[in-house]
Amino acid sequence: MSDFFEIDFLDVESAKSGDAISLRYKIGDTTNIHVVDGGFQETGQKVVDHIRKYYNNPDYIQHVVVTHPDGDHVGGLQTVLEQFNVEHLWMLRPWLYVNEIIDQFPRFSSVENLQKRLKEIYKNIAVLEEIAKSKNIEICEPFQGAIIGEFTVLTPSKKRYIDLIVQSERTPEPTRDAQKTASIRELFEKMIALIKTPWGKEIFSTDETSTENEMSVVQYAKLCNKHLLLTADAGRNGLTEAADFAPYVGLSLPGIDRFQVPHHGSRHNVSTEILDHWLGPRLSSKLQKDKEKFTAIVSSAKKDEDHPRKAVIRALIHRGAKVFTTEGSSHRTSQNAPDRNGWSAATSLEYPEEQEEN
Repeated sequence: MSDFFEIDFLDVESAKSGDAISLRYKIGDTTNIHVVDGGFQETGQKVVDHIRKYYNNPDYIQHVVVTHPDGDHVGGLQTVLEQFNVEHLWMLRPWLYVNEIIDQFPRFSSVENLQKRLKEIYKNIAVLEEIAKSKNIEICEPFQGAIIGEFTVLTPSKKRYIDLIVQSERTPEPTRDAQKTASIRELFEKMIALIKTPWGKEIFSTDETSTENEMSVVQYAKLCNKHLLLTADAGRNGLTEAADFAPYVGLSLPGIDRFQVPHHGSRHNVSTEILDHWLGPRLSSKLQKDKEKFTAIVSSAKKDEDHPRKAVIRALIHRGAKVFTTEGSSHRTSQNAPDRNGWSAATSLEYPEEQEEN
């Protein structure tokens, strides 16, 4: 069989959206299975069952990547680690860097106490660390430039990640004001009105995404002559850092063929300038069906009324995207991959005439 890849964006059906992605790719004589996040804890068995059913029932997974510590990405990976033999777990652990940040936390007099507190705050990844150690799984740091199979990490750099640990509202614990601000922001997002706007008009939120989202590991690969970008929940700063690093891995922008839409299609993670850089400028009119330039996939749940935002879907279509979501069903994007019984082509999203008002 010739080289191929298949990327499965699994539906994570909950009140909120989550990310669970499995990949299989063959280059020459080597086939790799590569899992990126696992959704919520309840999603884990779905990921395991999917891999067993469609990837020839393997016992072994080469790479499992934790993009960032949020529960909608990390929870299901507990089941994956428990049920498979895993070679490498790629995961950033804040407590490894306390010697470099402890002077920022005057309440903590010892490295050990700050490490303990960080493990309590980031308990999702602390659990994964315990499982990995018990099974002798090698834990690797997915910092900028790291090679994960055929993928390269574009962001975060180590310096930026350590800065984000210090900036996080969770570190060492959220303040009441921070929690109140987050609640007000969430309520405001739900109240945003829709307005009808002409082709090409783009309105994004001026608010930034969370610090934890900005910690997201962004991965790039060129497989079967296609450029693939997995963004997790990366925000504008992360996507900018990733774009700045792209030339060092031979990636000339714009030019992405398969694009994971950041953070379930949130308006806080992208801008016109960032999308221009990654995907190209806005077109003068909508492309005809089946003439689209690239594929964009959104991990979003049917019950999640906040994602994806219409402004983001519009912006992707402005640049020639065929856009799919995982609402109600999993989505596979592939090249030269084996056929699957029961899988048919999904329907792409229509262009929204309305979008969210600022």
